[in-house]
Amino acid sequence: MTAYEFLKPLTFPKKGITAKKRITIPPMTEQMAFHDGTVTQDELHYYSLHTGGVGMYITAVANVNDLGKGFEGELSIAHDEDIPGLTRLANAIKQNGTLAIIQIFSAGRMTNSHVLRGHQPVSASAVAAPRAGYETPQALSGAAVEQTVEDFGAAVRRAILAGFDGVELHGANTYLLQQFFSPHSNRRTDEWGGSLEKRMRFPVAVVDKAAETIARYADKPFLLGYRLSPEEVETPGITLNDTLALVETLVERPLDYLHVSQNNAWGTSLRDHTDHTIINQAIKRQLGGRLPMIVVGGIKTPAEAEKAAENFDFVALGHESLIEPNWVEKVEADNEDAIRYAVALSDLTELGIQPPFWQMILNVSGGPAGVPVVGETTNDAQSSGE
Repeated sequence: MTAYEFLKPLTFPKKGITAKKRITIPPMTEQMAFHDGTVTQDELHYYSLHTGGVGMYITAVANVNDLGKGFEGELSIAHDEDIPGLTRLANAIKQNGTLAIIQIFSAGRMTNSHVLRGHQPVSASAVAAPRAGYETPQALSGAAVEQTVEDFGAAVRRAILAGFDGVELHGANTYLLQQFFSPHSNRRTDEWGGSLEKRMRFPVAVVDKAAETIARYADKPFLLGYRLSPEEVETPGITLNDTLALVETLVERPLDYLHVSQNNAWGTSLRDHTDHTIINQAIKRQLGGRLPMIVVGGIKTPAEAEKAAENFDFVALGHESLIEPNWVEKVEADNEDAIRYAVALSDLTELGIQPPFWQMILNVSGGPAGVPVVGETTNDAQSSGE
């Protein structure tokens, strides 16, 4: 067997927790929870099929309060009644020593009043997302901002009680933590907005509340991660320099890792096409080895994973892990030729992928061009919803 770097363990220095491999599965929306966010048997089956080989598995996102729900079929970690189901989910993931991390968030303005059962979405400011069909949100009051920070803390407590090994704060993909950091969605003039430093206040407050909760409730080491998107294409919008300033602030907080959300692990600027700086390398330089870093985006083959592992701490295997749940095991068995890189619709039941999840995969990946489908035409695959 090839002595791949990504098959080696890595220890999170602040907590002394060791991931058995440097391969992680990133959070991917699966839309298989009940309407109230309760964990379903379909979810438990899916996670149990796809775990066990990787070092760390980060769940699909769970909302920290009812107004934070972003879509149907989303996990909830907003109520103590959610804990029993989340406990079953954590147990399903923690096979063969895989670490179970639950990602938590509020969708902010990236939802709608239908999903929220008639309630208006909320955000940093009353600015609609610049995409078709999104509603103008209500700006959170100062008291509501502080309550949302508390809601994140309560969610971390529930994650601890449910038996997870850590939580990841979802500060990426245009959701509420990013909305407060963004000059596009945050037009506030109070202590929660305005300058770059004030736009950082909400994310930092959530990190601090999460860390405080871990110190209070965890009886064993418990990981705290943060996921961010490095740029926004809007004007005004988050620039790479803004993100590097946020990284410098976050690295001084009690975090255990940073997860950079990108479609291409080797991507350059989306805002400035004349800038050929590889964004992940710029962030790595800013970190200066002070926090482990997870990269994601377009990594499929062992050679691609190894290239990433030679440069970064953790390699996230996204869409490829959906297609090939035994990717790590096949690499370890020196059976790389057996790795599956395309999916037939007849494979979906075997993979535990239910129709709403499959449709989400097609939607976010650009269809079968993003997740190769064999045995069906593009139109058949997209229309089948299976």
